[in-house]
Amino acid sequence: MSSQVIKITEELVQPILEEKNLELADIEYVKEGKNWFLRVYIDKEGGVDIVECGEVSEQLSEKLDETDPIKDPYFLEVSSPGVERPLKTQGDFIKNLNKNVFVKLYERIDGEKEFEGILKDFKEDTAIIEYKIKTRKKRVEIPYDKIAKARLAVMF
Repeated sequence: MSSQVIKITEELVQPILEEKNLELADIEYVKEGKNWFLRVYIDKEGGVDIVECGEVSEQLSEKLDETDPIKDPYFLEVSSPGVERPLKTQGDFIKNLNKNVFVKLYERIDGEKEFEGILKDFKEDTAIIEYKIKTRKKRVEIPYDKIAKARLAVMF
């Protein structure tokens, strides 16, 4: 059910985003407490503003009402993915080279399941991250299929 809602929502929102030169960052359809939420995260170079989110929300809401893919009541939220944007696709990794990232793995590499550092390269389905251990810089090569979750990470 959830994956079908996400797929239909993606098909409906994509033309709206293309018209506005925006990109789809993520879609979630989740139950929190008694309520269902359909969350659509949009972005563009330099970020999106509240007006753009409102316009996409309005147009998407009309399309969802027309096709009616969700029978239960839900809340539609359209927003920016934020500064710690998830990296969902290989294209997301390529677009975010030389940025600080946080990666969680399905299985350990070099004894670790989590890495935070600079995404130095992404080629042949492998992310190369440079990270620090105390004052030493190290590199790790992480196969894409071993990545459980990844996101941009804010450096303090």
